[in-house]
Amino acid sequence: MRIGMGMKGIWMAGALLACASVTGAQAASISHEEAHRRAEALLKQMTVEEKVGQMNQSSGITMPGLGGEKPDALITQGKVGSVLWLTDVKEINRLQHLAVERSRLHIPILFGFDVIHGYRTIFPVPLAMASSWDPTVEEAAQHLAGQDARAAGIQWTFTPMVDIARDARWGRMVEGAGEDPYLGAAMARAQVRGFQGAELGPDSVLACVKHYAGYGAADGGRDYDSSYVPEDLLRNVYLVPFHAAEEAGAGSFMSAYMDLNDVPATGNHWLLTEVLRDEWGFKGFVVSDAFAVASLQTHGYASDPQDAAYKAVTAGLNMDMASLTFTHNLPALVKSGKVTDAQLDAAVLPILEAKYELGLFDQPYVDESKVDATLSRPEGLALERRIAGRSMVLLKNSHRTLPLSATLNKIAVIGPLADSTKDIEGGWTVEGLFGGASKNHPVTVLAGLKAKLGAQAQVSVVPGPALSRVYPSMLDTMTGNKPLPQPTAAETADWVAKAKAAAQQADVVVAVMGEGANMSGEAASRATLDLPGIQLQMLEAAVETGKPVVLVLENGRPVDLRWAEEHVAAILEAWYPGTEGGNAVADVLFGDVNPGGKLPVSWPRSAGQEPLYYNHNLTHEPEDRPEFTSRYWDLSSKPLYPFGYGLSYTSFKFTNLKLANKSIKTGEATEVQVDVTNTGKAAGDAVAQLYIHQRAGSASRPVRQLKGFERLSLKPGETQTLKFTLGKHELSFWSPQTKVWAVEPGVFDVWAGEDSTASLHTELTVTE
Repeated sequence: MRIGMGMKGIWMAGALLACASVTGAQAASISHEEAHRRAEALLKQMTVEEKVGQMNQSSGITMPGLGGEKPDALITQGKVGSVLWLTDVKEINRLQHLAVERSRLHIPILFGFDVIHGYRTIFPVPLAMASSWDPTVEEAAQHLAGQDARAAGIQWTFTPMVDIARDARWGRMVEGAGEDPYLGAAMARAQVRGFQGAELGPDSVLACVKHYAGYGAADGGRDYDSSYVPEDLLRNVYLVPFHAAEEAGAGSFMSAYMDLNDVPATGNHWLLTEVLRDEWGFKGFVVSDAFAVASLQTHGYASDPQDAAYKAVTAGLNMDMASLTFTHNLPALVKSGKVTDAQLDAAVLPILEAKYELGLFDQPYVDESKVDATLSRPEGLALERRIAGRSMVLLKNSHRTLPLSATLNKIAVIGPLADSTKDIEGGWTVEGLFGGASKNHPVTVLAGLKAKLGAQAQVSVVPGPALSRVYPSMLDTMTGNKPLPQPTAAETADWVAKAKAAAQQADVVVAVMGEGANMSGEAASRATLDLPGIQLQMLEAAVETGKPVVLVLENGRPVDLRWAEEHVAAILEAWYPGTEGGNAVADVLFGDVNPGGKLPVSWPRSAGQEPLYYNHNLTHEPEDRPEFTSRYWDLSSKPLYPFGYGLSYTSFKFTNLKLANKSIKTGEATEVQVDVTNTGKAAGDAVAQLYIHQRAGSASRPVRQLKGFERLSLKPGETQTLKFTLGKHELSFWSPQTKVWAVEPGVFDVWAGEDSTASLHTELTVTE
């Protein structure tokens, strides 16, 4: 099996080596066996209340909607195992001193936070990093983010989010790797390795795989809504990245908010015990999502708080995030015998083991003198810029509009995201999350263009009105974000006229448009995928001038580009590219970086197509028949851009697709070989993609499934021969009839190429 291993991330290796230990930790790593022995010994000294305390994760902040008080009293009583939503280093140390010096057994606190794509240096959002089709990108980014987090006192991150997202209306698509389980699994493994290293130790950050499971399949793409997913679809698609993360050694999981097939995930014994522990052998611990234990009563699944605590802990949940439901109810459940001592000990033990493995008992405190220097390392910014450029996807480039000439004299930059420092990094920026001041000084696209062109160029800017959500979410209310008034007709006309005037005076127009950072993410689902606000009117005005227009997108999901695809000269998907994002965009626009990213999602024409994904099943009327036009009478049912799509400033050709063995038995494997040639005049990166289709079996199978990929750099005229493996891992599936994973005999189509529509084809026969 080959997953992006051609260059083995050579360009990343130096960055990873440069980012050696920066935490200053002196504690030595201990084996899991030794951590288990110490945890068992400590467990024997603990009271029921202290055990339940380790299962309580307290809020470290007080704010509207979250409630809570400072957890000082509970900490000194040994009733807090973890604290979240706290990044103030002095406060972290203060609370840790309370736990270590004033609680009876001196058990340190595990501090957790959502370090999703960077700490102070903010990397591209996860969907963008998945667009690199290079797992070393994810690993390098999360390795540095983990070092920063650990230096700042965060030992546990609620990352990676590995939910499969087949519906662009769902706002949390931005936090994951898109629609495909194979690509998602590769990125999940990389993130676990980045945060935890080869094994947990004093320099690691504990990864937390979320949201287990099926959260991305919410009805209508509406965040928090119920999911209804058949078991075969769960096992073949939605659970695949979770299992990959577990196999990579992830130390913790997070249960999802929603009902899964009418049983809330936080109280779902099948998910938390039968699959995660009994089948997969998971030895870590599971934390609920925020307030999700208390929400079992809200769901109508639990009759009261005590019933909620009982159903969660007996389902297999170890820790209650912020609701205090375990704290207030578990001791009584143990006293009554409804929850046994053995069940309680089994829930607490992996939490203590993680604390020992992370070295918290030996070195619980943060060295405050080193935090700022660590978080401000210049190598972090250099790495971020390279990763951002590597993650961008060129969607259109008619008449070779790009790359732009470095001798441009006049350039107009339009759009509300052109110079928005609060949006270019996307959501979940740690230091600025709850209204704090970010210290990273992000580079906007406008700033990046000015830096690239220098003082000789005239750069005009027309931002237009700020983007705003129409309805505030719960998170908006908690963080103080209020909807802005929409521009009046007169204001709209004025902004559109200014955009047109600026375009008329320019040699080229760069329109920086998309979604504000709070328009994607948690509680940020959308009913439409239109460009928000008056962006399309401004774009149309610029195009009317006849000047070449380059659309640069900052967004966390696909948006409706039907008009732009037809009328705009070039389109670059930058996603939310991070702290150095503006410089990275300029690198790509001017050709210092040749874009090589590929889409990790199928790009819809309209929200009405959702959910849309390439690996759907065949129907009685397949869409690839010559006489077939569309499943809709008013719109093509095919995506605007297919999964795996992305252009380059050069071109590639795939030839000589061969199998080492055209026929294998069900327990065997064969090697697949394909040649990739750079047929253009510039060096560039190709992403070779391998797809299969099982023609017949005990269940209908998807029309195509990704089963291998590799990103490689090629000079003009250069050819490389790539080799992939097709065997049990790639050919097996879980059948709803046989109820097992198996490779079934039959004929398999095999394709190789640049995206999910690849035409280079051969066949593989599998026999008993």
